[in-house]
Amino acid sequence: MSSKRYTEEFKIEAVKQITERGYSVQEVANRLGTTTHSLYAWRKKYGHGPQKAAERDDQQAEIRRLRNELKRVTEERDILKKATVDSIDQRNTRVKIWANGGSLNETCIYRTRERVDF
Repeated sequence: MSSKRYTEEFKIEAVKQITERGYSVQEVANRLGTTTHSLYAWRKKYGHGPQKAAERDDQQAEIRRLRNELKRVTEERDILKKATVDSIDQRNTRVKIWANGGSLNETCIYRTRERVDF
């Protein structure tokens, strides 16, 4: 048994009966002599119309762009976090040396009888 081939115009009109006129899939399938499975597939393909399909594609492109940007910004944040932690560790070391009786200079730290350059 061979399956019937329907034109694209026929499929679009069948989908319009479901989406725009409010008929159920079962009603349209019975009237047109098609299966409900075919109508559900056609509705998925043609149900949004060309304008809505273009909008959906634009939205998908925007989502992809935003995900890529989020990934990039997250990586930058992680790099900055690591740099901040490293910087804090170094500062804490210097402050500890200075707090233990050394004197602070712009270019080096002086401990008792010991010079430490940084």
